[in-house]
Amino acid sequence: MRYLLLFFLLSSGVFASRLTIQFNTFIELMGQKYGPARVTVARNWQTMLVRTQNKPEQQQILIVNDFFARNLRYQTDIQLWKQNDYWATPLETLGRGLGDCEDYAIAKYISLRALGVSDDKLRLIYVKAKLAGTNKTQAHMVLGYFATPNAQPLILDSLITKVLPAAKRVDLSPVFSFNSQGLWANNSTKSVASPTARLSRWRKILEQTSQEGVMW
Repeated sequence: MRYLLLFFLLSSGVFASRLTIQFNTFIELMGQKYGPARVTVARNWQTMLVRTQNKPEQQQILIVNDFFARNLRYQTDIQLWKQNDYWATPLETLGRGLGDCEDYAIAKYISLRALGVSDDKLRLIYVKAKLAGTNKTQAHMVLGYFATPNAQPLILDSLITKVLPAAKRVDLSPVFSFNSQGLWANNSTKSVASPTARLSRWRKILEQTSQEGVMW
């Protein structure tokens, strides 16, 4: 009975103190755009969120990270969208089953917000990732989870499936980070700007996901 109630809350979008996902809308759009096979994946996402929502945050992070590692394959924006830099919504990412670093990070961020993880504990972090065996770096995005404001973040990444503390990710150099509340330069603890004002792609994500059932 309890499980059925939780499933109803997620389906209807009544999800107190959490980012709301109207799964009726999301699943209908998934079927229209990507067909019945991808509807199954959307329902699996919904079920994962229902079953995970009462677990401790540390477990939620691992479960969400594992879900996208199992259900997505990495593909560059050029290959997938014929664009140099495209940020996809969870509908687009799960619909295609493909995405790059931003797409993984955004989908995990929205999932954890839907589970009730506070926005001030999560940041999408733009980094320079060192390429193995070279001194070269490439632009990359990860999701950081901060248990407390001054805590070392745990890093959820598309490059590796294991969630590790930032101190163990010596290959990553932070440039800036953001969430739906603010934008931070490097390791600053003070927001320097509105993320929607500075990041047009993030603004597009907020607007498009709102049309796809994610209620900010």
